[in-house]
Amino acid sequence: MNHSTFNRLFRKILLKPVTRLFLPCSLLIATAVSGQGNLLIMPRRVVFEGTKNSIDLTLVNTGRDTSKYVVSMIQMRMKEDGSFDQISVPDSGQNFADKYLRFFPRTVTLAPNETQMVKMQVVRAEKLAPGEYRSHVYFRSVPKSKPLGEEENIIKDSISGVSIHLQPIFGITIPVIIRIGANTTKVNLDKLSLEMLNDTTPRLSMMFNRIGNMSVYGDITVDHVTPDGKVTRVGTVKGIAVYTPINRRKFTLDLDKHQHVDFHSGKLVVVYTAPADIKAVKIAESELKLP
Repeated sequence: MNHSTFNRLFRKILLKPVTRLFLPCSLLIATAVSGQGNLLIMPRRVVFEGTKNSIDLTLVNTGRDTSKYVVSMIQMRMKEDGSFDQISVPDSGQNFADKYLRFFPRTVTLAPNETQMVKMQVVRAEKLAPGEYRSHVYFRSVPKSKPLGEEENIIKDSISGVSIHLQPIFGITIPVIIRIGANTTKVNLDKLSLEMLNDTTPRLSMMFNRIGNMSVYGDITVDHVTPDGKVTRVGTVKGIAVYTPINRRKFTLDLDKHQHVDFHSGKLVVVYTAPADIKAVKIAESELKLP
């Protein structure tokens, strides 16, 4: 296939209706994540530290069809805007965990409403230097074979006659972290700013600043406080991470415009907390005085 033919086919792919466009791979970092076959995975992230060296991941098919998944490990880089890139070589200050993890089974087939465990275990931990090691477990959906005669999703170039078959492949990832030694990480929030979108929706922007040897993960709450001290919860976001080796992450959220608060007076109090079994632990707090 020559370059001009490829470009024509690529443009056709981009111009297809969104409902019929399948991407080669969809990588999701999620809470209790769901994908093709309505796969539910719990827990949403795995952290091995202290004496903890094994865990069972629970997979549940909440859909109506039987689905098959191949389980593997991949490496990912978090960017400053919170998005991810798949990589093969660690960035400076980043350590991969896959060489120190064992998991079984590597293929999972789930009937509707069926549950199965994937066991993960840390191995050779004695070889690890202090610090944090992270990889991601990738659950890749195995596409079903189409019955003979069923319409295929094909893009065909009318000039060259060359066709491209678009095969839907979906996947879900969750982070797996190994922590060795003391955690020296600290976080602060700064560069808080508020803008009104279309004069109706308040959007809060902030910057996470991380220093230390490990990543952070927690929940954000935003309270509006009036000049006379009345507190109203106007924003909540769960599961915000800043992964090593980046030390800054930009974050924005739209605040609740239906709480009937005056976003032109008082202040906003932003609190970042780490989830815990008994009581959440405050990681950072910052305030924005409103004009």
